[in-house]
Amino acid sequence: MPREKRAKISVIIPTYKEGRYIENILSQLVRVNNPLEIIVVDSGSRDGTVETARRFTGNVYQLNERGISKARNYGAQRASGEILVFMDADVEPPIDFADKVLAAFRDRRVVGATCNIMPAEPRPSENAFFKFYNLLLRLFTVFRPHSRGEFLAVRRKEFIKVGGFNEDLPCLEDHDLALRLSRLGRFIFINGLTVYETMRRIRRLGLLNVVKMWTINYLFFMLRGRPVAETWHAVR
Repeated sequence: MPREKRAKISVIIPTYKEGRYIENILSQLVRVNNPLEIIVVDSGSRDGTVETARRFTGNVYQLNERGISKARNYGAQRASGEILVFMDADVEPPIDFADKVLAAFRDRRVVGATCNIMPAEPRPSENAFFKFYNLLLRLFTVFRPHSRGEFLAVRRKEFIKVGGFNEDLPCLEDHDLALRLSRLGRFIFINGLTVYETMRRIRRLGLLNVVKMWTINYLFFMLRGRPVAETWHAVR
């Protein structure tokens, strides 16, 4: 596609049974004014995810094995953009997100970035929690960068240099990547950018349970370099 060949940004979306959500994010991405290379890497969906994705981009790949880090790394290996933006399939980015990413990466010292991540159609407790959580993310970028896979932008050259995502980690692979990237340059928080995510995991498991799970895994990662969780179950 001519539009994709000119792209400075490659958006990489790993999928597994995302038939309910994939059309929403892809229909938003193709409306972005800046040219994007859109890459979808699917890990065995049988719900129409792949067929839907192919209506929006010619860069749809299928893997025979599961693993979100495997899918992201696979997509990154096939990306041509200078900047790689990893998003989950149930995220809704604003129409001007590419402008804000490009503006942030004009500083050559910047090697990675995250942004505000807020719930779509939030309940009051969810809204309050994520406002607090985003504040923590902004503070962490000063001394211990943290990111979530809902939105993670990286400079391709440095991503390759650090070896991409650690495929042995069942979770916190995004945080691990942010830490390793920060040794090569600045990992920043884009204050003026917000993406919206569904609350499917939180509403299935409960907000307190998810926060508890995040906290335990993060503490174990800090102490021993690996979360306590051995697997990460998809919630669909």
